[in-house]
Amino acid sequence: MYRQASRLVIRAVGGRQGGAAAASRAFSSDLPAAPAEDAAFVEAWRKVAPNIEPPKTPLSFMKPRPPTPSSIPSKLTVNFVLPYQSEIANKEVDMVIIPATTGQMGVLPGHVATIAELKPGLLSVHEGNEVTKYFVSSGFAFIHANSIADIVAVEAVPVDRIDPSLVQKGLADFTQKLGSATTDLEKAEAQIAVDVHSALNAALSG
Repeated sequence: MYRQASRLVIRAVGGRQGGAAAASRAFSSDLPAAPAEDAAFVEAWRKVAPNIEPPKTPLSFMKPRPPTPSSIPSKLTVNFVLPYQSEIANKEVDMVIIPATTGQMGVLPGHVATIAELKPGLLSVHEGNEVTKYFVSSGFAFIHANSIADIVAVEAVPVDRIDPSLVQKGLADFTQKLGSATTDLEKAEAQIAVDVHSALNAALSG
């Protein structure tokens, strides 16, 4: 909805200013994919070493940008991975809510392409009436224009596996350590622990 609205706003502004070019300017996700080969580099290489195949450049390993669908899909495809395992792979869901550093961010099908940094907090995956909740420590979410969300977290655990009593104990212990810390390092370590346990406590309390 927001994406279509932004298109209408651009058209309206372009019309008022009399600039047809401004009204028809493409979004970054609508632009053609970058070439798979750096033509200028290959040409320069051929001049220097015509008998040796040019080495691969980063462009050679990049996949073409997926096309922007003409209509918004009914489902959001989610991939949720950790360094040691894949939690969710190519699963079609209705919505995900991620704990971005700028605040809780809901992602629906057709969401504008976005990269969001994650903070300690609650990640929820909504599929019909079923909601799966994870506590994530940090990471990044990559929202693509073709309604695919790739979420990468450093650590994550299902909320139903967290012991509330241990969270409360940890929060009390690290709060005490923060108050008695004497060095900057001790204060920083204790503050991080307090922030994480506070986020855990907030996730458990809903």
